[in-house]
Amino acid sequence: MKISKKTVLNIAIILFILSFFVTPLGHYGKIFLNRLFSFSPPVIEASKREKITDYDWKLKDAEWNFFNFEKSKGRVIFINLWASWKLPSEAELASIQKMYDRYKGKMDFYIITNENRPPVEEFMEKQGFTFPVTYLIIGEKMPIDSSEVPSSYLIDKSGNIVIYKKKIADWNTSKVYTLLDSLVSE
Repeated sequence: MKISKKTVLNIAIILFILSFFVTPLGHYGKIFLNRLFSFSPPVIEASKREKITDYDWKLKDAEWNFFNFEKSKGRVIFINLWASWKLPSEAELASIQKMYDRYKGKMDFYIITNENRPPVEEFMEKQGFTFPVTYLIIGEKMPIDSSEVPSSYLIDKSGNIVIYKKKIADWNTSKVYTLLDSLVSE
């Protein structure tokens, strides 16, 4: 029985597609595809920007200590809502790490999850991420919508939401860095 080249090609394509569902290759392939199709987030027009007026929001830091979001009033703030078990979050966090490395100390970062510490710490170590993790307090009032994960906010020193991005974005772009440079220098 002779098998045609077309049949061999079809079998190879089917096996490749199946590998995305049943092997570790699939996990990394999905992350790669998420990163490939993520783009720089759009900036909200100045006339359409909403403003955060209430900074009274309690959170927990990586050591599980309570603190108030009010400490960031008057600073440029980046907020990202994520979950370690969501593939798009994992794909997006690499670009956030690069942005954090470039702007730490110049602005405040809130990389927020509602998960427990052990799985988050394991995830952070496995991925090699060093940005500070913030923990959401369920039921606490907050100035943003935490229902969409992943999602991100960039807030200027006056409290205006300059960027609001649902789903994944690429934060490691010259467009974002140019915007951050101008916001930080204001």
